[in-house]
Amino acid sequence: MSQLFDHTWSLIRFILRRDRVRLPIWILSFVFVSAGIVLVFDNLYGDDIERQAIAETMENPAMVAMVGPNYGGADYTTGAMTAHEMLVMTAAIVALMNILLVSRHTRGDEEEGRLELVRALPVGQLSSLTAVLLVLTIVNALLAVLTGVSMAALQVESVDLHGSLLFGAALGATGLFFAALTAVFAQLTQNARATTGLSIAALLVFYMIRAIGDVMSEALALTSPLGWILRAKPFVENLWWPVLLSVGLAVALSLLALYLNSIRDHDSGFLPTRAGRTQAPATLRGPFGLAWRLQRTGLIAWAVALFILGISYGSVLGEIERFFEGIDLFQQLIVEQEGFSLIELFIPVLSSVMAILASIPAIMVMLKVKTEEKNGRMEHVIGRSVSRWRVAFSYWLLAALTAITMLFLTGIGLGLAGNAVLAEDLPLGTYIGASFVYLPAVLIMIGLALAFIGFLPNFASVIWLYLGLSFFVVYLGELLQLPDWVEKLTPYGHIPAIPLDEVNYGVLALMIAIAVLLSVAGAYGFRRRDLKT
Repeated sequence: MSQLFDHTWSLIRFILRRDRVRLPIWILSFVFVSAGIVLVFDNLYGDDIERQAIAETMENPAMVAMVGPNYGGADYTTGAMTAHEMLVMTAAIVALMNILLVSRHTRGDEEEGRLELVRALPVGQLSSLTAVLLVLTIVNALLAVLTGVSMAALQVESVDLHGSLLFGAALGATGLFFAALTAVFAQLTQNARATTGLSIAALLVFYMIRAIGDVMSEALALTSPLGWILRAKPFVENLWWPVLLSVGLAVALSLLALYLNSIRDHDSGFLPTRAGRTQAPATLRGPFGLAWRLQRTGLIAWAVALFILGISYGSVLGEIERFFEGIDLFQQLIVEQEGFSLIELFIPVLSSVMAILASIPAIMVMLKVKTEEKNGRMEHVIGRSVSRWRVAFSYWLLAALTAITMLFLTGIGLGLAGNAVLAEDLPLGTYIGASFVYLPAVLIMIGLALAFIGFLPNFASVIWLYLGLSFFVVYLGELLQLPDWVEKLTPYGHIPAIPLDEVNYGVLALMIAIAVLLSVAGAYGFRRRDLKT
């Protein structure tokens, strides 16, 4: 039995050496953001009256669907505010970190042939997967401890050591759960793309289950790891059973992954794959058809997930009306100051979050150029009578069509579900317009991705940091009272909030022009430089 794990520690050191830059950046980013949010909340909302006013507005179903129930609403301290508004989103990003790392070191290495080289050495059959799981255990443990200690070290009155450590442990436990789940998916699929796709799809499904359950059914919310981790209630009741449950399930999933790994052949998976065609269809006779064929499964999954997300958010719009029915003063203020219904006030909030999520698959399509180049497949395409201009434009066109489709699906999903539960319907065009107006911003992100590919291909992943900054500004900008110029640092900050704001078509046209210039420049750079493999 011990021979199955020979030289596991050597492989652990090897993984840590490979990711000696990536892992510290991930960990320290979460630590600094978590501690920074505590300081910002404490400085901005040091008065009890201000915090309680925010607590009341956060009780509405739309906010509950986004961030979870407000367990500390009766005494909305800085600690309770931090846990309520940051835990589920931070946990989801920690889960994404674990998904990407596990996929990279399992199916990614196996697909690229690196694992075969490792297995040619005197290592155990299960050593590689065990090393990956142990490294992620170390990473999540460090993340949990450093986050907890850094938050407690700020000595904010309501942010005590117990609650801080529980907050950090909740993040680490969620990361462990999704690391183990991704390890299981890595045994089922035959490539890294499918592993990552299944894992991210599971994360989105769990988030949607939690969102619907937190609004409508406690039992449903408890079926999601993002749902039960919120029941830890850091800085309020400080319950540890959700952390223990996540860790216990992570151990069980890890054992399952190891068992599946021990009984499968190298470079194979348990999910059956279709035999390919003997002749390629007509759609594969050009780079656009090839780009679509390589990514269609993932794009279809994203389309379904975002449509369901729109439906999930739309299904709580009726609850928003009922929530504010008895608050006459609030309704009078809204009518006098804005002239819009309560639902129309919340549509831009939901649309902005969904627009950033819709940007992810569009950017992924564009970055596929870099992936194909890195793996040595792009040279076979441009070695034919296909120009680099055509290749770059084909991927750009697919990315743009992806953005259009995803924004439309989020808007129509929100509208169909919203009108189904509202007493008075809103025009579907209002919902679709609120989503579709973000298209220029998404096109700029696609153009930036292509510009990186053309001139700085080794730094193309920086686009994800920029998207993360955009999400941070959109999600927390108003709450943190960030200055307007910070919001304008991202393309999403220049988009009008439909139906509340007047649409400045000149600004939108200028943004589209910038996106086109970035894209053309990126394609030019891609044409001029050497391929990198």
